Amino acid sequence: MNIEIKISKKPIDYQSAINFLEKRVQDICNHKAKELLWILEHQNIYTCGISGKPEELLEKNKIPTIQTNRGGKWTYHGKGQKIVYIVLNLNSRGKAIKKLIRSLEQWIIAVLNYYKIQSFADSKNVGIWIKKNNEEYKIAAIGIKVKKWIAYHGFAINLDVDKNYYKGIIPCGISDKGIINFSELRTIPKDQDINSIIIEKFKETFKD
Repeated sequence: MNIEIKISKKPIDYQSAINFLEKRVQDICNHKAKELLWILEHQNIYTCGISGKPEELLEKNKIPTIQTNRGGKWTYHGKGQKIVYIVLNLNSRGKAIKKLIRSLEQWIIAVLNYYKIQSFADSKNVGIWIKKNNEEYKIAAIGIKVKKWIAYHGFAINLDVDKNYYKGIIPCGISDKGIINFSELRTIPKDQDINSIIIEKFKETFKD
């Protein structure tokens, strides 16, 4: 398996993580490093993707904010959220961004399915969704950037976040749907256990 797997036990500063990812992208371009799968947690922050609008930030002074170069709009990162970043070389995996997004969706769905949580992707609203009491709730957000056919960033699964933070933004530009935690559906597994499942399902999805 020609990919580095990195697991950080302490929260990682968002900008520091992005700097690390971007350096890895450059190193892969220069054939100096392996692809990357990185599991971590961030300190509280609102991040705005390239499609985000200033008016979608509803509470400017609630927590720090940062503009990013990933796809998507505003989202929240913080305690109780499982962040999974990838740096994958599409030059060797196939130059198909839509296929990559579908694979990311399948990966997340497979992780949740392992814990008997039924979820689905929505072609109109990026991310992974749960249906509960005839309402749809987002449990995982996805954001990807591609540079020189190296894809990076990744996804975030809400395990047990403080959902009040989502009131400070219009998450992913969607105002008529809610957010849901893993903890509202199942008991949260031990960190090492869910990390192992994330890695296992990555290997199955991407055939690594």
